Amino acid sequence: MIADLLRRLAAPTSEPMPEPDARLALAALLVRLARADDNYEAVERERIDRAMMSRYGLNAADAASLRSEAETVEADAPDTVRFTKAIKDGVDYDDRIGVVEAMWDVVLADGVRDEDENAMMRMVPPMLGVNDRDSNMARKRVETRRNA
Repeated sequence: MIADLLRRLAAPTSEPMPEPDARLALAALLVRLARADDNYEAVERERIDRAMMSRYGLNAADAASLRSEAETVEADAPDTVRFTKAIKDGVDYDDRIGVVEAMWDVVLADGVRDEDENAMMRMVPPMLGVNDRDSNMARKRVETRRNA
């Protein structure tokens, strides 16, 4: 499965991904974001697992397994553009806003907004086709939940 996903991501054009590959691509994108500051913490891994559980109805063990696969994919995968294209092509707009919300949850998980993470958050939502206003609103929803 990992080899197939890497092959699809490396292809010059991509067709919409099957659901398992889309899950893995999203998890790998979240891992890439969490690793952007070179400090991949347990709290970030927990947020990725929680996002996968919430989004796909996975139990904790399955979410952790998916994240583990995603860590391998992220380490071997081509550039971030391919992840975002795969997600953009296979996910409707409202769900992409949910992806951006999950991204903000990971960025804010450790309480520090590192410049590398901020740079990714300026770059990735537009690549997903999510406008700045919706990305900002997603961030505010995450901050509100964290402060509640």
